[in-house]
Amino acid sequence: MALCAASISHNNTSRIPSSSKSNTFYQKEDLCFSSFLPFITYSSSPFYLQEWFWFPLEKKGALLFARPCLVFAVLLDESKEKLLLPKGDMWSVHKFGGTCVGSSERIQNVAQVIVQDSSEGKVGGCVSDVQDAVFEKHKLTAMDLLDEDDLASFLSRLHHDINNLKAMLRAIYIAGHATESFSDFIVGHGELWSAQMLSYVVRKNGLDCEWMDTREVLIVNPSGSNQVDPDFAESEKRLEEWFSRHPSKTIVATGFIASTQQNIPTTLKRDGSDFSAAIMGSLLRARQVTIWTDVDGVYSADPRKVSEAVILRTLSYQEAWEMSYFGANVLHPRTIMPKLESPVRGFATIDNVALVNVEGTGMAGVPGTASAIFGAVKDVGANVIVISQASSEHSVCFAVPEKEVAAVAEALKSRFSEALNAGRLSQVAIIPNCSILAAVGQKMASTYGVSATLFNALAKANINVRAIAQGCSEYNVTAVIKREDCIRALRAVHSRFYLSKTTIAMGIIGPGLIGATLLDQLRDQAAVLKEDFNIDLRVMGITGSRTMLLNDVCTLLGNLHCIVTSGIDLSRWKELVKDQGEVADLEKFRQHVHENHFFPNTVLVDCTADSNVASCYHDWLRRGIHVITPNKKANSGPLDQYLKLRALQRQSYTHYFYEATVGAGLPIISTLRGLLETGDKIQRIEGIFSGTLSYIFNNFKGTRAFSNVVEEAKQAGYTEPDPRDDLSGTDVARKVIILARESGLKLDLSDIPVQNLVPEPLRACASAEEFMQQLPQFDNEMARARQEAEDAGDVLRYVGVVDAVSREGRVELRRYKKDHPFAQLSGSDNIIAFTTTRYKEQPLIVRGPGAGAQVTAGGIFSDILRLASYLGAPS
Repeated sequence: MALCAASISHNNTSRIPSSSKSNTFYQKEDLCFSSFLPFITYSSSPFYLQEWFWFPLEKKGALLFARPCLVFAVLLDESKEKLLLPKGDMWSVHKFGGTCVGSSERIQNVAQVIVQDSSEGKVGGCVSDVQDAVFEKHKLTAMDLLDEDDLASFLSRLHHDINNLKAMLRAIYIAGHATESFSDFIVGHGELWSAQMLSYVVRKNGLDCEWMDTREVLIVNPSGSNQVDPDFAESEKRLEEWFSRHPSKTIVATGFIASTQQNIPTTLKRDGSDFSAAIMGSLLRARQVTIWTDVDGVYSADPRKVSEAVILRTLSYQEAWEMSYFGANVLHPRTIMPKLESPVRGFATIDNVALVNVEGTGMAGVPGTASAIFGAVKDVGANVIVISQASSEHSVCFAVPEKEVAAVAEALKSRFSEALNAGRLSQVAIIPNCSILAAVGQKMASTYGVSATLFNALAKANINVRAIAQGCSEYNVTAVIKREDCIRALRAVHSRFYLSKTTIAMGIIGPGLIGATLLDQLRDQAAVLKEDFNIDLRVMGITGSRTMLLNDVCTLLGNLHCIVTSGIDLSRWKELVKDQGEVADLEKFRQHVHENHFFPNTVLVDCTADSNVASCYHDWLRRGIHVITPNKKANSGPLDQYLKLRALQRQSYTHYFYEATVGAGLPIISTLRGLLETGDKIQRIEGIFSGTLSYIFNNFKGTRAFSNVVEEAKQAGYTEPDPRDDLSGTDVARKVIILARESGLKLDLSDIPVQNLVPEPLRACASAEEFMQQLPQFDNEMARARQEAEDAGDVLRYVGVVDAVSREGRVELRRYKKDHPFAQLSGSDNIIAFTTTRYKEQPLIVRGPGAGAQVTAGGIFSDILRLASYLGAPS
């Protein structure tokens, strides 16, 4: 499949059938992206269009020229033997792709386009390939389309051609070798038969029509590297001679095929039918070229790799040329000559390439080294796709098709054997399994930061760039990457330039109270995030300690065979876990979520309090997986492991967010970081960090028994299933450690003295029920502490303290005056006071709900959106 340019007329709604197996048809006006686009003189710039559009299309084709009798009558010079060929704006050129003549019905539709076109002159085209049972296929098609006389004439020619081809193929088989001339002669017959049949159908519809074998008209000269150069002067002469012998109102001509100066049949090489259309347009001085196809338009990236690729409504010549080169199967870059007129219009890739790196200290400053390198490459007939050289001249790096790299390496080692042996060259290295990614846009040249944005997107997707190339015109920036990273890279840069949504593959670990609440929030907000914020969050897996659910929904994008991996349906995830869940396996879960090449970004969200899960963070970050969690175990665990984790995070573009580890949804971590990053110095952090203990001591007043308040908090869902987990103070101590380490203190959990509110005799209770039954026996002790505080005009509050000056932390039950901010709390609110160099006289206070599934899940959700912003979503 190729990509080609087209200018589409607005005033004709004739239909061309889709190439798909469905009965879908595309109206001509469906493909209208611009008004008529003029050709401008030929001379040194023979093909000139103002705007261009490109579409998937087959390689070869037949062209159609149509000229009304009015023009014919005016230009007919009866005083001469030759009929003059009219030229100029009365001509328009149409080219029809192979699917347009893939059946008798479609050939009829093409004929209707020709008949109904009101232009004074027209050129169009169609495509056909020689296939198995070619005779039977063409015979049946002709019988469906043609009347008796035309049918007999066509079948006679078809018999003759098939017999000749059989004889030639037999000779090739015996010889065991086919020359290029033989191959060109054989492959051109599809065009010959298509053009003949189409001309008969046009004639049947009431127009005087002749068909042209363009091998009699188009003359080309081989120019090497699988290219040919048209001989416009000779071709124009032969076209005029042909027209004088075959004057008619309509002419159908073959595309793709031509002849050499020696009248040897040849082709116009890759996408040559598009080139044929432009050559004919130049010879006729046509005012427009229309290339018909059956798809919607030009995409910003290969839709088989990027399902979110969008259709480009306009495309300049230079952008089309760059796309044609890097997209491989694209519009023939010589179909037009340039007229130059956002920044990035689209992306293209070339797979199956290898890098060749020639380096050595003896290369620097030595004239002719590059010439010798590429001369050796030329001698083996290899095609150099990308070249990159550092200004130090220490090395030259270039990419070639992988199938050619062995010959290139051998040629270079032979050519530079003396330099390699002498040490002037250190190596000729081959890096296989590469792909080339190109960003294309005409306005890149005038926009700052395009390259920075491109490479930043690749870095954040954890993709390493092997080589970079950019011309001074800045229409194209090229990067060489690992082949396995190609799709992720393409999707990463495509979304970063807002050509598609920022898509993140997510895995949710721990679908308990907080995890389930988060999944509900994601479900409720998904549509808004897509439409208003350009963010597409796809939950690819959900796992608990025993059961996990992995998505397995894949769909095909039309006939493009593009696999679109959908996320889990969050409206029924609990049902799916029950019906389709499998035994939990955290490593399998990680692989499933992360190793899907259609998503450049992956995040694992740990909603557990499991230290085993937390121990995986370092490996996940190392693999390029982002981590978001309210789990305090990693940041309050052993100091050496914490430092190792943070060092890895700082060295990479992988993000580790944990705002919800302290204060649930309150901005505690981000506030602390903001103070430190702006140069403020932390002196003291003091706060009520436990929503559970905040609720207990806010309600432990009057004559209420301590055990009754604890029971009330347990029934209200504020405590852990075993209230001792809250009353022990360990959770608060972990939060103190996290804040101390964020402040630069290297403390371990064992360095923090903690006042445990669980009475010593009850710490060994076998169950939470036993603990609650025996807790009233110790109410008097807590009542005395409350009475002493009240007598002094104080209240009791359970707090954590980070003393940055003394470089220590502690957790304890303290007394505060009733006018103190800590005494003003209600419910389960948290409050944290930052005393700093700037906020010394009056601390910076952060206050709000610090417990509960909704606010904790909201804090996690906020981190997810912050990650999306860092990855390129609009902020």
